[in-house]
Amino acid sequence: MPLLFKLFGGLIFAIVIGGFLYVIIRGLWMWTSNNAADLVTKAVTVVDKRTEVWGGSGDSSTSTNYYVTFEMHDRSRLELQVRDNKFGLIVIGDQGELTYQGTRFKEFRRSGMPMNEGN
Repeated sequence: MPLLFKLFGGLIFAIVIGGFLYVIIRGLWMWTSNNAADLVTKAVTVVDKRTEVWGGSGDSSTSTNYYVTFEMHDRSRLELQVRDNKFGLIVIGDQGELTYQGTRFKEFRRSGMPMNEGN
């Protein structure tokens, strides 16, 4: 087998292994940094919601990620991934207290009426 084919095969192998290592290390880093972060509770307003659907090629099933964007009183925004059962209960305009840890959604407690109702 020519040397060029051996080098090319080794390069492809190294790229694939490097990609797997990158994904694993990045996931561990995110998990560790979230665990080390303080548990924060802030008064917020829900300003947006979105879904991300992925997969579904051929015979494979699709998966959906759910995201909610919260706005703090200082006008800064934070988008967090939430579980599907929480996503359906949160409405744009809801006001309440958001509890999160790093990039991890913990809880949203609604308080009062949504801003777009009762006006």
